[in-house]
Amino acid sequence: MQLDTYILYNGDCAAALELYQAAFGAKIAVLVRFRDAPDGGNAPPDWQDKITHAVFCVGSNAIMVSDGRYGQPRQDYSGFTLSISADDAQSGERIFNMLAEGGNVLTPWQSTFWTQGFGMLVDRFGVPWLINVVHEAEAQPA
Repeated sequence: MQLDTYILYNGDCAAALELYQAAFGAKIAVLVRFRDAPDGGNAPPDWQDKITHAVFCVGSNAIMVSDGRYGQPRQDYSGFTLSISADDAQSGERIFNMLAEGGNVLTPWQSTFWTQGFGMLVDRFGVPWLINVVHEAEAQPA
């Protein structure tokens, strides 16, 4: 059995994939546009270049994504947060700053009692993220 994450990007999937490639080196394993599906996925002409299904990988973790369904109302995300474990504070802060651009910072990047780097945000696509340094034991004294 396997449990996977699937995120719908309300028409912004390609831009989200570009950000994640730049921010943390996500690798695109699969990318299918509506135009590639039989009958164009029954999508209107302005959706033919949108992504009907893609998979991006970070390390051994895969996340499935899509632009969603054309003609559907925009949906906000709630009830989950994606977590990235950075190897060090410098790379964690870089990832945090890239994801935060145009988004909403919930917890600013900071040192905590458990780690040298931690922060929470919602990216410009509405996806909630937690960035945490897991290998550096340089936390502030409690």
